[in-house]
Amino acid sequence: MSTVPDYPSAHGLLNGRSAVVTAAAGAGIGGATARRFLEEGAAVVLGDAHARRLKETVEALAEEFGADRVAGTACDVTDEQQVSALLDLAETRHGRLDILVNNAGLGGTSTLEEMTDEQWDRVLDVTLTGTMRCTRAALRRFRSSGGAGVIVNNASVVGWRAQAGQSHYAAAKAGVMALTRCAAVEAADLGVRVNAVSPSLAMHPHLVRVTTPELLEQLTAREAFGRWAEPWEVANVIVFLASGYSSYLTGEVLSVSSQHP
Repeated sequence: MSTVPDYPSAHGLLNGRSAVVTAAAGAGIGGATARRFLEEGAAVVLGDAHARRLKETVEALAEEFGADRVAGTACDVTDEQQVSALLDLAETRHGRLDILVNNAGLGGTSTLEEMTDEQWDRVLDVTLTGTMRCTRAALRRFRSSGGAGVIVNNASVVGWRAQAGQSHYAAAKAGVMALTRCAAVEAADLGVRVNAVSPSLAMHPHLVRVTTPELLEQLTAREAFGRWAEPWEVANVIVFLASGYSSYLTGEVLSVSSQHP
């Protein structure tokens, strides 16, 4: 098993940029991404469906990084009006929108035989259609503002590999990958880049509560490093995709794992 590397120093990769991150109020990839963006110089608007947790997160980050660089609003990505309000807040507070990170997603475990239409629809609506709603809204704003911008989607290795009980989540994440590629082609004339990360196992407290120790052990054993990823390790790749270092990269899904097919 490899050891967790040191937390990286900031290099100002996103100085002066305005970013929106969905599902950013938790201890997982979204929260880690919001923090890394702030460390790299961006102004960030956080969206999350959990209003109390969002308020606490925004207040903590504002105290650390400055209230002028941090804002947030409750956002359920299944509601188009809330999506619009989230992106509007970035333009109102920070003058423009440069980066969108679509992190919102919903999982669950159920065999296909036992799965209800409601379970299927809910996971697809949040994870895939929610990503589409946010992407569509951002592209419209990028076009009206004269082009340029970056979108980074959060997919999953489950979009590539088979895992029992995950047919709805796997279908949604495979859809996010396909959406990323198609949106990238359509957005290229605007100078907008659309890419995705594909994490495997990024540990956070909520995951421990909803996953059995046996499954966590099985998933960890698949990893080449013999350990799960820290959320900030995935966030680092999102920073790269949002920064000028990936200026010629679009329509790609980067595996933050050894589990690319």
